[in-house]
Amino acid sequence: MNFEFALDKLNNYKNNLNREWLLTNGLGGYGSSSIIGAHSRIHQGYLIASLQAPVDRVLAFSKTNERLVCGSRIYDLTTAQHKGPYTSEFNQGNMHLSQFKYDGNVTFIYEAGGMRLTKTITLVHEKNQCTIAYTLENNGPAAGVVITPLMNYRKHSAHMTIDDLRFELPEEVFQEIRNENNGNVGFYYSPVSNSDVRISLISAGCEMVKRNNVYDENMELQHELDDGKDGLDCHIKPYDFVMEVAAGGVSKASFVCSVDVKSSTGRKKVNWPDFEDIDRDTAFVEAEKEKNRVQGLIETAGFDEDDELAQVLTVAANQFIVKRKSSNKKSIIAGYPWLTDRGRDAMVAFTGICLETGHFDDAKSILLTYAKYIKNGLLPNEFPEEGGTPSNNTADASLWYFYAVYNYLKYVDNDEAWKFVEDEIYPHLQEIMGAYRKGTSYSIKMDDDALMQVGKCKPVDINALWYNALMTMEEISRGIARRTHNKPENYLAYAGGCSQLAIWVKEAFNTDFWYEEGGYLYNSISEEEKDTALCPDQLFAISLPFTMLDVEKEKSVVKVVKDNLYVGVGIKSLEEGTAWGFMLGAFIEAYLKVGGHSAQAIEEAKAMFEPVEKHLVTECIGNYSENFNSEKPYQPKGCFAQAWSVGEILRAYALLKK
Repeated sequence: MNFEFALDKLNNYKNNLNREWLLTNGLGGYGSSSIIGAHSRIHQGYLIASLQAPVDRVLAFSKTNERLVCGSRIYDLTTAQHKGPYTSEFNQGNMHLSQFKYDGNVTFIYEAGGMRLTKTITLVHEKNQCTIAYTLENNGPAAGVVITPLMNYRKHSAHMTIDDLRFELPEEVFQEIRNENNGNVGFYYSPVSNSDVRISLISAGCEMVKRNNVYDENMELQHELDDGKDGLDCHIKPYDFVMEVAAGGVSKASFVCSVDVKSSTGRKKVNWPDFEDIDRDTAFVEAEKEKNRVQGLIETAGFDEDDELAQVLTVAANQFIVKRKSSNKKSIIAGYPWLTDRGRDAMVAFTGICLETGHFDDAKSILLTYAKYIKNGLLPNEFPEEGGTPSNNTADASLWYFYAVYNYLKYVDNDEAWKFVEDEIYPHLQEIMGAYRKGTSYSIKMDDDALMQVGKCKPVDINALWYNALMTMEEISRGIARRTHNKPENYLAYAGGCSQLAIWVKEAFNTDFWYEEGGYLYNSISEEEKDTALCPDQLFAISLPFTMLDVEKEKSVVKVVKDNLYVGVGIKSLEEGTAWGFMLGAFIEAYLKVGGHSAQAIEEAKAMFEPVEKHLVTECIGNYSENFNSEKPYQPKGCFAQAWSVGEILRAYALLKK
């Protein structure tokens, strides 16, 4: 199997600045920049570490700049823009950039003056650690490369001013590492505001020289400027590292940047770990390990070896599965670069992210994480970036939880999975059911007609999900009754109650929600009015496992949505609204359903993935954006990598194979 993007034509600074890459470490930490090496966002850097997985993220290691030196000739490979006295000033080292490659690692290849410099960046899985492998090939006289790391310590959503940088990282906090036994050189520091954090950068294969000019001031971040924000950032560069190469020779060097957090045992602080001993091959070994891990993800998912789209989406899906320290289990990060883990997003993304890719143990762990934080029958909506208690303030996340559990049993369907749901999950499903029936926070309650009401209205998506949850609960209850020795009659009785409620919901839904004049479903209904706005949420009334409409109404809804809301890269939230990538999942599933999964319907659905494939190489390489502008050319906005976009597109794509 081969998973790789190799891009050339990189000498145009402006055209390539918005094409980004993303590496993740399974802890919520990440690395990101543009494919030409210039930062364009506040959320970019080689190592943005998570201090409390998967949140509390800080920029530690911004980037490295390189200069090739041969005698009196200097080739500056720095690619960046800075605020000048009158206008922006550009370093266009990308003029020497011959190739960018993404294969689970990120590789830049520069060529100048008879030299070729290859630079491979890796994030070590489940560690706050970044490695860089350098190879310098020389076809001329003796030469070398000067490597300048740019360091920092700031929240990943904040920018750093020069005054704040001088306070947070004064030059005296930097301590040198010079190991005479193994030749390692580098430095480490703890920021003034957090002495429990230690950031270190160690190299093998280089000499280290202290710099006089240590500040990189007023780096301009074009994406932020375009959004009308400050768009300036500052970094510190205390040392240069020099790697020499003989005439006609080849040299290698490795860099390892680590972020350690001092933990506590009771009142006692645990000592810092020792610095790692590295050699010239260390970063190359880590890059190969990560490449093999990525290949393992593809093999586990089990798609055809020549199915490139499935491979790309499989690798992207894994970037969202993260450890959560507070539950000691897994979670799903909603989106990079700035979102944390969210209940609704996680449950929508769950099937594609975990089940289609064969990560069934992660799926179990994720279900348990969100079950732990149920409050008044409500799943957590969002975990704060700063850590602490999540907010439980959304009506649909708990209903999507039923969908996730149903699919877990559908994909895994063995005695162990059913026993897990019976013992660990079913009580939480009952808790949710009870809260929604009796009424819970935020005026969420079942009305006398058995429809679900939120505030003063009854939304179409909530009621499609409510019916699906009732039918799911009936099926799971009957399934457990067939397998359990623990009072199966109780499960059967519960199933009967859910079945009766579902009958009432279906009757009321068909009576009250159909908008005959438009040929689609009302967006919401209340005593005062019925909202005729054409919204895509009604697709769930067709795409969920259990639905209520007859075939002709389903066909009508899909046609209206396709004609008015489908724009290729997503589905618009309103006729003039933002287009959402994740809604492609429900739309394509509904499209296949009303087409009877015929050969024609499958071919037409396949064509819908052409805009998807194009987007995977035009913005964040190998990933899918959160949403898009409503007008052509449907420019992406929001997060450049979104879990439910990737998960739902992968799930829908897999339907073509079934």
